[in-house]
Amino acid sequence: MRERLRVFATLPLVLILATAGVIAQERLDFVSNMEDFREIRSILPNHVHGIALELLNQRKETVASWRTLLDVEKRRKYVRETMIAAIGGLPEKTPLNARKVGEIKREGYKIEKIIFESQPRFYVTANLYLPTVGEGPYPAILYPLGHELGGKSNPTWQQMLGSLALKGYVALAWDPVGQGERIQMYDSDFRDSKVFRSTTEHTLMGIQCLLIGDNLARYTIWDGIRALDYLISRPEVDPERIGCSGNSGGGTHTAYLSALDDRIAVAAPSCYLTSWERLLATIGPQDAEQVLLPWLHSGLDHADFVHAFAPKPYLILSAIRDFFSIAGARQTYSEARSVYERLGMPERVAMVTADDGHGFTQPRRLAAYQWFDRWLKGELSESDTEPEVQLATEDELYCTDSGQVASSLGGETVYTLNLKRARNLNPDLPPIHDASYPAELKRRVQHVTNYSADSDNVEFNTETFGTIDRDGYTIEKLVFESEPGIPIPSLLFIPRSINSPQPGLLYVHGRGKSEQGGVTEDIESLVLKGIVVLAVDLRGMGETYHHDEDQANDFPRYFGDYDSAMTSLLINKPLIGQRMKDIRRALDFLSRRDEVDSNRISAIGVEGGCLPLLFTAVVDDRIQKIGLERMLISYRSVVENRLHRRVFEDVIPGVLQKFDVPDLVASLRRPTILVDVADPMGKLEALSTVNQIYREVVEGGGKWLQIKRRSVNAHAAEVFRSVVEN
Repeated sequence: MRERLRVFATLPLVLILATAGVIAQERLDFVSNMEDFREIRSILPNHVHGIALELLNQRKETVASWRTLLDVEKRRKYVRETMIAAIGGLPEKTPLNARKVGEIKREGYKIEKIIFESQPRFYVTANLYLPTVGEGPYPAILYPLGHELGGKSNPTWQQMLGSLALKGYVALAWDPVGQGERIQMYDSDFRDSKVFRSTTEHTLMGIQCLLIGDNLARYTIWDGIRALDYLISRPEVDPERIGCSGNSGGGTHTAYLSALDDRIAVAAPSCYLTSWERLLATIGPQDAEQVLLPWLHSGLDHADFVHAFAPKPYLILSAIRDFFSIAGARQTYSEARSVYERLGMPERVAMVTADDGHGFTQPRRLAAYQWFDRWLKGELSESDTEPEVQLATEDELYCTDSGQVASSLGGETVYTLNLKRARNLNPDLPPIHDASYPAELKRRVQHVTNYSADSDNVEFNTETFGTIDRDGYTIEKLVFESEPGIPIPSLLFIPRSINSPQPGLLYVHGRGKSEQGGVTEDIESLVLKGIVVLAVDLRGMGETYHHDEDQANDFPRYFGDYDSAMTSLLINKPLIGQRMKDIRRALDFLSRRDEVDSNRISAIGVEGGCLPLLFTAVVDDRIQKIGLERMLISYRSVVENRLHRRVFEDVIPGVLQKFDVPDLVASLRRPTILVDVADPMGKLEALSTVNQIYREVVEGGGKWLQIKRRSVNAHAAEVFRSVVEN
């Protein structure tokens, strides 16, 4: 074998790799087929869900202590403050510039087609249903819409809105962003959104909002508040008798608006309210505007929307066969009722369930009419029928000539408004050459990731599962615990015939330690240079990656493990911070091995492994050299580009208020190589763009920072030569 190694030393690296071959992936993915690790792909969701449940249990103790209206008023104030902080504050009120652009006459009512501006040149298309019989001013219903197709023209919405008008209510519905006439990512060739689902469009925009410290709900809530401004401006409306009701996403915004706006006197959300305990156990967090962060860390649950409205009349409308858990809805109702009972007003909260599925079906619509009649008119109605309503076509209800604000009116979009807010951000960092710069970045990284360097005092638990012998090296298959309940499958590549401690290298690939072909060849090129390489599957990567079982859902394609990443933000433990802990434990392991010189440790990250590794390098100087391949060029680029893919797992709310990726690189001040930097879609970014973005870093970094392309057939030992050489 020694003779063979001497031959290896004289051969070109490419020839070595050609003779060595590639190890079968199934031999390197050794954990997922073992009975002891059959839950390995669920460790990340199980971990974050467990923390979430602990927070929810703590919250229950708080709610149980309430006794008086003052307790509830304090909670209302806290809920409102938390909601407004979560969405980045509310915009200033500006002129609505509302105008009527058409009218449809019906027997007993009419439909006015309205356009108003919730923010300057941010156009909202709406339909106002007005009774034409009886005498006003009438009670009114604010009617936020759900995600169903057709926006305000959806037949179910028309049926309910028309029925309300015939029953003597003024009712206002408007197209939510991303739906109806307000598609935000409109493609003139498709004559539709660039993406398939409105919820996907919402979440793409929502991630851009999160990066600057906002939430998409900032726009959707404000549309609703301005819709209410318009509604009560009408002389036909009695401003003291306003109700709010909607289904699904409209139920979400009924809960939001009722919690935030005192002008709403009666609330009746449909097919939304459940509990976070059941939500996490079933469908998980929904699209961007339906998740306020960090809601669970703040000690809040769905019932808090009701508490923020108490003691005004609140009706929870639910479906037994809804995908929003009926058990969770009943939990929320039980808690809300106990609070109303303590206030001596149990009659003001109620729950109606129907044995059907998701939607504003007739049983729930009838219950809503009765609830509004009782509390807005003082009438006890028990009708089990609805008026016959003549439905309009989608284009009959259009407020724009083309059926799209984007093509008829132009104006602002969520993207353009968010981009303007991003441009006004000032992280207020020290000058890049200042001696305090690295320490300040370290402090900020620790703060925004909720990261603490606690691993030094934790007992190290490692199990080995055999070795693989190769020409010139061996591979140890092992698992170590990053923290209790978080096993990290790993491969330790050790050169043969080591006589003294050698340089160590941590290898983190976003698709796992054994990604077919490229990873093993890259690692082989390194270990044959005499480097001890530890390749790891960070939580949620490689063998621990959690697969979405809903193959019809396009979220995995755009957002990766959306459920785990969003739940992590709900509990205020960003996924990137959790993965930093995995990397720190990997460094602990590597530095303790006898074969490794702990003073000569470097690291390479690829794709999804880059940002967790970069963040760790900022706070842990044991990484003396670092190479990053196909790393996202910057967080700002996600805000500046309309589309992005698979960046969500690395998102930290408000990160751009503190720093951006180039700032982290600038703080390293040690040998660093950026290879094939990627744009927000994961495509190769132009070198000229990369050099421009990193110009200040390069000028201040001398020779320690290199930016380069990977040559065809080049392996890691060549690409990252200055990182791996002594």
